[in-house]
Amino acid sequence: MSQDKAFNLFDFGLKKAGKIQLFDEASLDSEGNIIPFETQAAIVSHYLQNEGTEFDQTFQEKAQQFIQLWLNWIRDNRQQSTIEQSIVADHSALETYIFKDVYSPIFKAVENPTFTFIDLFAGMGGFRLAMQAQGGKCVFSSEWNKYAQKTYFVNFGEVPFGDITKESTKQYIPQQFDILCAGFPCQPFSIAGVSKKKSLGRETGFKDKTQGTLFFDVADIISRHRPKAFYLENVKNLTSHDKGNTFRIICETLEELNYSIHYQVMDGQAYVPQHRERIMIVGFDRERYYGEEFFHFPVQHEAKRTIQEILDKNPDPKYTLSDKLWAYLQSYAEKHRAKGNGFGYGLVDLNGIARTLSARYYKDGSEILIPQGDGKNPRKLSPRECARLMGYPDNYRLDQVSDVQAYRQCGNSVIVPLITAVSEQIVNTINDYE
Repeated sequence: MSQDKAFNLFDFGLKKAGKIQLFDEASLDSEGNIIPFETQAAIVSHYLQNEGTEFDQTFQEKAQQFIQLWLNWIRDNRQQSTIEQSIVADHSALETYIFKDVYSPIFKAVENPTFTFIDLFAGMGGFRLAMQAQGGKCVFSSEWNKYAQKTYFVNFGEVPFGDITKESTKQYIPQQFDILCAGFPCQPFSIAGVSKKKSLGRETGFKDKTQGTLFFDVADIISRHRPKAFYLENVKNLTSHDKGNTFRIICETLEELNYSIHYQVMDGQAYVPQHRERIMIVGFDRERYYGEEFFHFPVQHEAKRTIQEILDKNPDPKYTLSDKLWAYLQSYAEKHRAKGNGFGYGLVDLNGIARTLSARYYKDGSEILIPQGDGKNPRKLSPRECARLMGYPDNYRLDQVSDVQAYRQCGNSVIVPLITAVSEQIVNTINDYE
């Protein structure tokens, strides 16, 4: 093991969680249950990211206990290499290496922030990039998917907390912050999600007890902490689900919390070469702004970019469809055309824009296929190209997870420049009023 890789927080801890035994009073919660290593890592990384600020108190006591617990385990572990043993001998070097990615993320926190925000259902961190671009500091993040946690950690130096429905997670949200951001799960409301659940005989929307009610956890957090504003994002179909009743309940719930509501369906094609319609829901605290805030969404424009702009010059041959898969997709499309349906693959016009990238893209890439000419089969986008299609910069890291997980994360992500444009309007509205 090289010195550069020694004690990377994820390599050391999260990959070995369950294999190493870290039993100590510090590792137990108030009910005597062992606190998972992922939660320990969330507490420690949040503490180190907020160290020296008013927000570190939320995490300090437990974080310091966990740090000492980890250091003790490392010193007691006899299966260390010579290099690792030499690092253990030097306490300061040990802390440098075990927390290397916390202190040296790709996207560092704003040094002199002008506001604070929390990032719920954080995914890849699209909201975080957008809010940091406006001068904001993230003081809490949560994301239940362990692969998305890895991607988030390597880019931002922070392990998101897990299940936001649990009180044990909510207790770590700082009491005061300015803006709540949440791209709450859309499966209960999306067209594809609704169709799938109905075919399985399952309920959708708020009757879906595992995901539909997550909105109410967002509302609960808004009620408890009363941020100046919130910014929610979801699929376009949210407005029409259950004949509009779902969206009506959402708006009524937010208004009952005494927030003024602004919403608009926006298409990401104004910012990236992809047709992707999403509803943006923005709210401002009436107890602070009295409904007098002057907020408006960015003006929507037609697509200006083309799919060709985000393509790799020398794509890996592994993304080219096999003869078997290409034949299947053509046969499948022809079968549905004969029935008068519109289902089929999407061969992209390189001078145009793509269909909506979905979380299922990893399966066959059928919704966005790139023609290669010269009699070659078309190919899928690479994960890097998918990230570009969502507006992520090329220095954003995807290599902590497999291609399958990277595709899923991109398909579930927000379009970063669109979220950034709306975030700018939110922050400007707050600043102009105050």
